[in-house]
Amino acid sequence: MVSSSSSRPLQLAGLFAKAAPAVMSVGLLLVAWELYANYSGIKPTILPAPSRVFEQAMLNREALIDNAIPTIRATLMGFACSLGAAFALSMLVDFFQPLRRALFPVFIVSQTLPLVAIAPLVVLWFGFGLTPKIMLVALVTFFPMLVALVQGYEATEVEIGQMLRAMGAGCWRVFVLARLPSALPYFFAGLRISITYAVVGAIFAEYAGAAKGLGIYMLNAKNNFRPDLVLAAVGVSAALTLILFGLTVLLQRLAMPWERIGRQPAGKGPGR
Repeated sequence: MVSSSSSRPLQLAGLFAKAAPAVMSVGLLLVAWELYANYSGIKPTILPAPSRVFEQAMLNREALIDNAIPTIRATLMGFACSLGAAFALSMLVDFFQPLRRALFPVFIVSQTLPLVAIAPLVVLWFGFGLTPKIMLVALVTFFPMLVALVQGYEATEVEIGQMLRAMGAGCWRVFVLARLPSALPYFFAGLRISITYAVVGAIFAEYAGAAKGLGIYMLNAKNNFRPDLVLAAVGVSAALTLILFGLTVLLQRLAMPWERIGRQPAGKGPGR
């Protein structure tokens, strides 16, 4: 019998082994970038070295944090609205199939609208506050989750639904007990895709019009010919995206513990 305390180092070693290739590839990229920026003769005003970007990020950390907060707020609120809209619409098209044929073309068209054209219009219509940023984040993130949920509902095994109906379950109970659980893997796949667009959508909305945020910070740094500060803000936005992505993975592990148990090799379950 292997205790949980003795298995913890093995789990950490496994996590390190999985993360090592990604860490090494990013490290090699940064080293190559540093060497090229320092020894190729290129000007720092064109391509600053990673060390300079990090140094300027530390010197301007208060301004970066101050501008990151509005971006985080718009990202989370917009993504929450997107999540609620995707779930509600997926239920509607699942319960009423004709709505799918009526609404999906509209949803597809909404994804073809270029943000560079629609963002200034949304800011013009709704002002420079938080509302246009929430709307734009929701616009770019809800469709992957909607499609993933609808596809997950359709992946439900027919026999499960038939068995539940034979036991007297109605449409809503079949949905909760069968169709929704079967859609969870698809939903989290769509969630991971959408979360990578959320921060980008918020920053793009700030580019179109904002008083504060990472988007307006990048725009001001670009206008002042400070690519080091632009890249520092890009690094902050990338870190935010990675944190949100990691939270979605953690949420999936908590919501679907049976998936983690199913991946364990035979004979190595808990307490063995």
